[in-house]
Amino acid sequence: MSSQANIHKQDSNKSEGPAVIQPPAMLGMLGGGQLGRFFVIAAHEMGYKVTVLDPDKHSPAGSIADVHLCAAFDDAAALQTMAQTCQAISTEFENVPAETLATLAQSTVVHPSAAAVAIAQHRVKEKTFFQQAGLPVGPFVAVNSESDLPADGDMYPAVLKVARFGYDGKGQARVANQAEAKAAFAGFKHEVCVLEKMLALDLEVSVVLARDVHGNIAAFTTAENSHLNGILDISIVPARCSEVIKANAQELAKKLATRLDYVGVLGVEFFVVGQQLLINEIAPRPHNSGHYTLDACITDQFEQQVRVITGQALGSPALHSNAVMVNILGDSWLYSGEQHEPAWDKAFAHGNLKMHLYGKQEPRKARKMGHFTVIGDDAQAVLNTARIARSELHIGE
Repeated sequence: MSSQANIHKQDSNKSEGPAVIQPPAMLGMLGGGQLGRFFVIAAHEMGYKVTVLDPDKHSPAGSIADVHLCAAFDDAAALQTMAQTCQAISTEFENVPAETLATLAQSTVVHPSAAAVAIAQHRVKEKTFFQQAGLPVGPFVAVNSESDLPADGDMYPAVLKVARFGYDGKGQARVANQAEAKAAFAGFKHEVCVLEKMLALDLEVSVVLARDVHGNIAAFTTAENSHLNGILDISIVPARCSEVIKANAQELAKKLATRLDYVGVLGVEFFVVGQQLLINEIAPRPHNSGHYTLDACITDQFEQQVRVITGQALGSPALHSNAVMVNILGDSWLYSGEQHEPAWDKAFAHGNLKMHLYGKQEPRKARKMGHFTVIGDDAQAVLNTARIARSELHIGE
């Protein structure tokens, strides 16, 4: 089927770069969550071995890795082991200390770079980078102290977000005026924040891409995203918006990755306001909205991550089916007030539904436990089936 997804070849005559890392080399993954788990699966399929560093002894990735180093991300002994045994290392979690990446990069191949991750893990640095790179971004104010909070006016209503360690709606507060902003800032213990003006959004879309050391970029099809309580709920691919917006999102994502000199898999989230695209934030790793690639693309985002860090050629990101991805949170186990297993048989009864459960032991409210993707040729039929399965699993109730 037709797709916006493409591989952009860099024209410059760059050097050949480091030697390609061949199977069965040992690769390293910082972080043991579901993104790391899918990386391990992809690496194993391609013939590689994987060492996972994660402090959780029951981590989804660590449980299937060849080696699980159960230690903190700044544990000196664990980092030394990774540096000595892994020929290339990546991350699945943007809050891994940038210093950890920098330390490992002294001894082995590490993608993405510590510099790129440091920008992505700090909202003020991130927004400032977009602005200075000439990329479209919504109105924002860096808040280092209470005096930085603007008086009542055009910046409100707004969202106050902590600069670091916020994700899936955590560390955020909607504020209608300066007084509410001051209260929220105090609630965040006066940590550095960014105040973002709330916009009348028509749509939220994202682009996931892979960029290699030579500057080649493989961009996946633009996805349309909807969130529930700050957490991604549904991704529809291709996005239901104009071809111009979809193409512009692709080009802006590529421009951003190039300006950042990014190497790895990158998720770029956009706000659509009328015909205008504004960059919301980036994720220096595979992205939740790119999970559809596991079932609907020739090459998925996790295989691309393996390909990039090992120096292999990028795979085709082409879309072969329409897709709708739905997140499954711990709420599906808890919707009736007591814990029970969801009705998996009802979901599996849909022949074009692909189920992915992450192996997490304890379902908790708002915890990502898995996802499913419905694929097919008829976009509306795919969406209808996804909505039925979503209801059968009591998602969003």
